[in-house]
Amino acid sequence: MDVICVGEMLIDFIPGNEPFSYIRKAGGAPANVAIAIGKNGLKAGFCGKMGNDDFGRFLVDTLKENNVEVLCEELTKDAVTTMAFVTLAEDGDRSFTFARKPGADTLLTIDDVKNANIEDSKMVHAGSCSLSQGTAVDATVYAMKAAHENNKLVSFDVNYRNVMWDDDIDACAAKVREVLPYVDLLKISEEEVDMMGGEENILALMKENGITVVIETLGAKGAKCFFGGEVREIPGRKAKAVDATGAGDAFWGGFLSSILIQGAEKKEDIALENILKAMEYGNVAGWICVQTKGAIDSLPTRAQIEEYL
Repeated sequence: MDVICVGEMLIDFIPGNEPFSYIRKAGGAPANVAIAIGKNGLKAGFCGKMGNDDFGRFLVDTLKENNVEVLCEELTKDAVTTMAFVTLAEDGDRSFTFARKPGADTLLTIDDVKNANIEDSKMVHAGSCSLSQGTAVDATVYAMKAAHENNKLVSFDVNYRNVMWDDDIDACAAKVREVLPYVDLLKISEEEVDMMGGEENILALMKENGITVVIETLGAKGAKCFFGGEVREIPGRKAKAVDATGAGDAFWGGFLSSILIQGAEKKEDIALENILKAMEYGNVAGWICVQTKGAIDSLPTRAQIEEYL
């Protein structure tokens, strides 16, 4: 396995091509990143559990259809899959409603993660929504720590959602700091940088934990990275929206794919030029995804991305 993505299960409803039409899509940063990586010809796996309802079954089918191995395929008896509802205005502005069903974060366990054979993977990617509460917290932290101790690359997406944390920003920031010693590649948005105390604090955290930080903003602003004491920026691309469901995940899926395609299998293998190339790769992936409003089918393949480079 090249990448094992660990995280909470989520279904998004996104606008279709006709007014008031919606498309169901596998959601949640780890699931979307796994799909993006799978589309780039790498061996991706998703470690999460789904409710035995039509949402959960749809998520399993969507992952498999996009070359992702489902590592925790057993569906639970209760319908607990979390749902998100996304609407996009004509100007590209997004509104996001998150419906969290009780118990959705108590399905994934440490035993599930152990069975995913982290030792045999090159990288583990996790999303921070899974850190909020329930057994998914222990499983997510275990996965990152196990990968770190086995000298694997660890990717982490800071993904704050107020409903996941009961509006407690400080609790989220504290939990993120707790897992940073295990992290090699950290994805964070501008808003989440503010949550973590601003760019100076991010730079300090990077130096303290030896991590590479990428601030993904998409749109015209592009992305910024903190690597080995240097701060570098990659210009953005014109887009109809700054963000759209799936675009940030397409960015990170493209970014991680590029890192692995360039041959990195541990932190020592990654140089600044690899990071910058991967950021450009990710920007293209995110830009393509924005154009089609974040639909799963728009997550680009390696060939599609390379056409834009």
